[in-house]
Amino acid sequence: MTRYADIPKPIRSGIVVVNPDTGTPQRIIVLQFNPDTLERSVSPQSAGDSGDASGGGTGSGDRNEALRLKGPAQETWKFTAEIDATDQLDIAAPDGIHPQLATLEMLVQPTTAKLREAMRLSQKGAIEISPIEMPLTLFTWGSKRVMPVRLTELSINESAFDVNLNPIRASLSIGMKILTVSDLPAGHRGADLYMAHLAQKERLAGAARGAGLGALGLSGTNAVIGRG
Repeated sequence: MTRYADIPKPIRSGIVVVNPDTGTPQRIIVLQFNPDTLERSVSPQSAGDSGDASGGGTGSGDRNEALRLKGPAQETWKFTAEIDATDQLDIAAPDGIHPQLATLEMLVQPTTAKLREAMRLSQKGAIEISPIEMPLTLFTWGSKRVMPVRLTELSINESAFDVNLNPIRASLSIGMKILTVSDLPAGHRGADLYMAHLAQKERLAGAARGAGLGALGLSGTNAVIGRG
């Protein structure tokens, strides 16, 4: 039998639910198949024009702020994930893919215990009840992309079922927002993880090969700064 020992085992992308106080992983969700494509949007937080939410500027902003940023760029990710029980026939699945779907849905749902606690406080006459805090969620795409996120979209398309109407195949559209130091309080573990993620980007940018002005059809510094 031919063996391909030199072929590396592919790394899977996934989601890690972390206790923000201790940093202990509470749940690890490994995507069955890595998405074929990723849609990423990076929007700068420009200080140049407060009236333009997109940061593009309309020419009416403070000229002294044109090159300033208010904070880290806002980044969102979107991708489609597939779950297919028929691809794992060696694993018993009496409930189909209900457990996998429920695990993902609980990332955007408070637990029954937290809801009961909120109802108990309400019945006791609590004037103000704080919104329910969820665990810290990390998205991983290889070792160079580990970042704190908040799920903003979870759309599920179930496309096949077993005889008991348990879903056995589904396509999920997942959207998430990268949480930055602008979103998290100082000292929060998620803020530290974002800083590590940003530092990784800086290292990768520093490793990029530079180019000369000649590649742009320019020669000399004066051609760039407009002084003859």
